[in-house]
Amino acid sequence: MKFILSSSVLSGRLQAVSRVINAKNALPILDCFLFELKEGRLSVTASDSETTLITSVEVNECDGEARMAITAKTLLDALKEIPEQPLTFEMDPDTLAINILYQNGKYSLVGRNADEYPLAAQPGDNAVQLPMEADVLLAGINRSLFATADDELRPVMNGIYFDITSEDITMVASDGHKLVRCRTMAAKGEGRAAFILPKKPATMLKNLLPKENCTVQIAFDERNAFFRLENFQMMCRLIEGRYPNYNSVIPRNNPYKVTIDRLLLLGAMRRVSIFSSQASSLIKLRLQENEIVVSAQDIDFSTSAEEVLTCQYDGQPMSIGFKSTFLIDILNNISSTEVVIELADPSRAGVVIPLEQEENEDLLMLLMPMMLNE
Repeated sequence: MKFILSSSVLSGRLQAVSRVINAKNALPILDCFLFELKEGRLSVTASDSETTLITSVEVNECDGEARMAITAKTLLDALKEIPEQPLTFEMDPDTLAINILYQNGKYSLVGRNADEYPLAAQPGDNAVQLPMEADVLLAGINRSLFATADDELRPVMNGIYFDITSEDITMVASDGHKLVRCRTMAAKGEGRAAFILPKKPATMLKNLLPKENCTVQIAFDERNAFFRLENFQMMCRLIEGRYPNYNSVIPRNNPYKVTIDRLLLLGAMRRVSIFSSQASSLIKLRLQENEIVVSAQDIDFSTSAEEVLTCQYDGQPMSIGFKSTFLIDILNNISSTEVVIELADPSRAGVVIPLEQEENEDLLMLLMPMMLNE
């Protein structure tokens, strides 16, 4: 059985799906790609048993059908070294021998029996269908992924929560210290539904979606979610459990509001945080009329830093402490020129929102404060 296709197209697709494969797999067959040739299309599958990614590409001069598993690392490394040119694959389903012919030479390797490869899950009859534009889904994942947790005791926090209504879709992520709520009015469901997308498949989508310009067809049931893109399909096991009521932790009617240039504050945070305690990364914001003083100190090494920034603020003078790495993450994941920081008192969460929201989007980020020793 023989087929021909472009080396760069195949290499690019294999690189994309290979990110699913774990460094160590319980099943040795999961160290392989599953190649399936049918009706002139080559479909390549990679899986870690919980997340499966499939891509398909048209081939030339195909003379039959075949299924075979090929060791992923060997194939990736070999194709990486070949410049753009047609590759001819010759596969023998009986002996599992594979020859890859290129301009000046040939690779020979032995495949594995494709029947050992686990079958991907299929949507159940009761699966909820949800269309979503690729750029809308990508924006929500980009905004919220950084706030997911790595918590073995509360696995529901280790993913992005999709809260779906007939009016909008809200993507939420939180690790208990910071929270992101990104509501988009550019997509909606047919009724109330929800699922928790784990961090790994969310990261896979973040890498795949920039290359896609299509409507992503999402389907999900109690256990799995299915994403159909233009060039890829992804199936993943969902996180089971009940997500906490995220709206209840967002403070309302915060009396103190600071409006400041986002990049100005971000630059000051990066510079001053160098001098914060390595153990706590505590940074102090002292607010007074139209001015914010960003300061940090490390008592153990007798180092400190302070910067004064202009802002719009006309409330009572107040000081509040935050973990600098978390606040830098939040500012990095907002795209507007200016941000508004809403505060109530030094012991309650600070709310950070863009001064100007993106079209059809309502973005809010929250950060819990740290105790100041004053």
